[in-house]
Amino acid sequence: MKTISKARLALLCGAASLGAGLAATPAMAQTSEVEALEARLKTLEAGMAELRAQLAAARSTSAADGVAPDAAPPAAAVPAAQPAKTTVQLSGFFKTHVSLSRLSDGALASTSAGNDFYVPATIPVGGGDESTAFRGDAKQTRIVVKASTPVAGHRLDGLLEVDFQSSPGAGNQRVTNAYSPALRRAFITFDNLLIGQEWTNFQYLPALPETTDYLGPSEGTVFARQAQVRYTMPLSQALTLSLSLENPAATVAVANSAAIVEHDTDRMPDLTGRLNLALGNAEFSLAGLARDVSIEAAGDDESAFGWGVSLAGKIALDQDKRHDLRFMVTRGEGIGRYVGLNLSPDAILLPGSTELETFPVTAGFAAVKIGWTDRLRSTLMASAQRIDYPDGPTFDGLVFAGLNKQAWSTSVNLFYSPVKQLDVGIELRHGERELVSGERGQLDRIEFAAKYGF
Repeated sequence: MKTISKARLALLCGAASLGAGLAATPAMAQTSEVEALEARLKTLEAGMAELRAQLAAARSTSAADGVAPDAAPPAAAVPAAQPAKTTVQLSGFFKTHVSLSRLSDGALASTSAGNDFYVPATIPVGGGDESTAFRGDAKQTRIVVKASTPVAGHRLDGLLEVDFQSSPGAGNQRVTNAYSPALRRAFITFDNLLIGQEWTNFQYLPALPETTDYLGPSEGTVFARQAQVRYTMPLSQALTLSLSLENPAATVAVANSAAIVEHDTDRMPDLTGRLNLALGNAEFSLAGLARDVSIEAAGDDESAFGWGVSLAGKIALDQDKRHDLRFMVTRGEGIGRYVGLNLSPDAILLPGSTELETFPVTAGFAAVKIGWTDRLRSTLMASAQRIDYPDGPTFDGLVFAGLNKQAWSTSVNLFYSPVKQLDVGIELRHGERELVSGERGQLDRIEFAAKYGF
């Protein structure tokens, strides 16, 4: 194509020269000058003919190579789509917990979870000697790993959470205080679908108050983590609905025994549903539970229907949200393992028969948080649970004398955060447990905790 460019240049130069010569020639030009111009015109025509020939040859060559003449160069190739990148986040906290406890009716077993945090069912009863116990550990330290992958306009997430508190008896205090990691949560989500081990959908986590304890108002709280399939759907900007099928685990008590036994013969998953409503500085939850409490006894399959309703909320008391009120109220039958760390069984097996009997359970707590300053705050908590066993000849209070009848507690704390991610707190707690027999036990505890979140 370089030859064509030179020919075009010559043609343009010739045309310009011809024009200039014609413009400079007077009307009565001499014959010699006309002849010179005619010679130049012939040269120009010859160059034009050569240019046309070269252009035709170039077009012929381009056609043979499969490229349209004078076509624009091919567009740059579009790179192949890159695979979605997975991001991984690490979070959690380091926590040290120290407590000094006074027990009115005896000492806790060395492996009891009640040494580490408030478990109402572990308060000793029965008139034993008063005891005092000091305990310190870092078992509540927690690690959370989260992965997230965008997939064709969808979101795929996974979460793993472990601590060292949930495996009682897995270590000791004598030399190294080594404790095994324990699984708390492990699930995947795909958009609004969750599959795996997570907090039960029957529980409303935002209502839990700040406490130095592992849980705090234990007897009044819905509290369970288990495998489930959950779907969450928004009904409006302020209202969401979540439904789940969850792993069942019926717990049953028998005559003349205070032990609560998990038979592991469940036949159907537990069904839960929860509505969450956000209204300005307040948020509320209304949850429902339906379940089949079943066992195999004396070769027969026995079952009873269980149900529960739980209302919970968190209400900011000022615009800065430094003060708030949190609460939870739960009522139902056959829901013992869901409330108060299994303070009561789901059902009892009546003497001399294989008939299961469920009974009402009522539990609740209220907590008021006061923000003294931006760094200093307190929470006052009160919590209770009552179990109403059946009346009449089918229930004998003597053979079920060792079962829990009720429990309650109060506590108050003071937290200070010298920097944003560091919390230091002290808390006072009083708790009581009463059996069907009328025997009672009390716990008084002072706790200290330091936590660094990351």
